[in-house]
Amino acid sequence: MFNKILVAVDRSDMSKEVFKQALTLAKLTSANLMLLHVLSQEEEGTPEALIFPNIDYYPGWNEQTFKLYQEHWDKFKQESLQMLQSFSAEANTSGVQAEFTQSSGSPGRKICDFATVWNADLIIMGRRGRSGIAEFFLGSVSNYVLHHARCTVQIVNLPVTSGNKE
Repeated sequence: MFNKILVAVDRSDMSKEVFKQALTLAKLTSANLMLLHVLSQEEEGTPEALIFPNIDYYPGWNEQTFKLYQEHWDKFKQESLQMLQSFSAEANTSGVQAEFTQSSGSPGRKICDFATVWNADLIIMGRRGRSGIAEFFLGSVSNYVLHHARCTVQIVNLPVTSGNKE
């Protein structure tokens, strides 16, 4: 059925559920997992800053400000790698072969491109729940992947509770 499952995660609470479902399916089908995190300014929790080619030209931007931003970005990258390592270790402990990778860029494109190169049978990912105006202006990674992936895509939604009813 499925031999290679690409698990697209970010640092949201949703990713824990995405990983849990991917691990369960991998156990049932004896599939290998590839955990993918795409570093992007679109992800919640990323250090916020606009990087300009000539930072000295813009008021408030100086070398110290840039260094501080870079430190925050490096910390964000490292924490994301630790999340991937933790998920991978959990899968391997459960008897599922798992690897992980992290890249930078447009999340939807990176997920689709990686799935093609890795020959994934399935992509499992979550969705943020953007719709309407927010989706129009900000886009939807899950929507992009659904329409551009060359393999099956499973979108995980958080269960509806009193705190997240639509």
